[in-house]
Amino acid sequence: MSRQPEVEKEQGGFDPGAVRRMFAILNREIAWLDNAATTQRPEPVLQAMDRFYRQHNANTRRSVHRLGAEATAAYEGARAAVAQFIGAAAPEEVVFTSGTTAGINLVAAGLARREIGPGDEVWVSAMEHHSNWVPWQQAVQRLGATLKVIPLTPERRLDLAAFRKGLAARKAKWVAVAWVSNVLGAVNDVRAICDAAHGAGAQVLVDGAQGVAHLPVDVAAMDCDFFAFSGHKMYGPMGIGALWGRSGLLGQMDPLMLGGEMIARVDERSATWAEVPYRFEGGTPNVAGAVGLGEAIGWVRTLPAAAHGYVADLARETAQQLAALPGVTVWGPAEGRVSLVSFSVEGVHAHDVAQVLDGRGIAVRAGHMCAQPLMRRLGIESAVRVSFAPYNTRDEVRRLLEGVRAARELFT
Repeated sequence: MSRQPEVEKEQGGFDPGAVRRMFAILNREIAWLDNAATTQRPEPVLQAMDRFYRQHNANTRRSVHRLGAEATAAYEGARAAVAQFIGAAAPEEVVFTSGTTAGINLVAAGLARREIGPGDEVWVSAMEHHSNWVPWQQAVQRLGATLKVIPLTPERRLDLAAFRKGLAARKAKWVAVAWVSNVLGAVNDVRAICDAAHGAGAQVLVDGAQGVAHLPVDVAAMDCDFFAFSGHKMYGPMGIGALWGRSGLLGQMDPLMLGGEMIARVDERSATWAEVPYRFEGGTPNVAGAVGLGEAIGWVRTLPAAAHGYVADLARETAQQLAALPGVTVWGPAEGRVSLVSFSVEGVHAHDVAQVLDGRGIAVRAGHMCAQPLMRRLGIESAVRVSFAPYNTRDEVRRLLEGVRAARELFT
């Protein structure tokens, strides 16, 4: 029989145990420390999706019957929730996608490729996930442009001085940057990046996937041009995400999914598109996923500030304790870590460490983290990553440290 781990109330009144009890999957004897890959879903999110399928299931924007109207209202209500959450000027600036990857590809292929040509530059950061690297890499190769990389400082933060110097040539058309690194846990100063890029005549897409669950989101304050994120990294369902864009830019963008419900009119030899954002949502939409995302946003907004501070404390303390172990190297900046810690154990492959931890009921990520260019800059092929949510505990950190020690003793 499984049991809930003992959880003590933290200083400041935050109770991780109360949060944990909202996640049925955590009733198992498992320490879920893989939240940067995907968070678990609280009961309100699961219930909202179940309720949609049981009571309101229908296609949106296609039917005059009652269920169709209810489904459309639920879908558009979720869009409004996303818009409010990220600080959009209007719900119409929000496009539902299958996740961050789909949103980035929509921008790179639907708009950027029409604006990039020979001699132009697209900048990505050395920290980027493959999802925000490969679409731009492929675009510049096809169009005769150049991919430029914002380098790292010795402290493993983005070298904004080098970036600004590189922009002086005024060849940059686009900049793609992660808000939070999925390997280093560093929070990038996206406002400074946007200011520099706009000053050089470039547009900016921000990958917000690792930030939305932990940091206040305000696309207006960031002053970015596009912002993409995924629901499953912020306690929502898999297969749903959102792309925010400036309304004027969305109006210039070509749709990639062509077919039903993204058109205004189809003739035998031509077609005209529906209004933004519907022209980008061809096919049957993931209404239950959008409903779940909207509920997840509501749930995140109920978390007290102490919950986010607690997660940051867990990451900081874990980084310090891992770095104190013999043979362990922690990657990322010493200060300003948000929610995750990546590390390597000398002489032990990351997968071996993860397997030992799994045998102890501890789930972590191991591998190249879909960030191979960054790994090469760090001089490694893979790493182990632990990542936290408000339902994690200091006892789980203690178990993690014991497991890392055991892996090192076993393999060295």
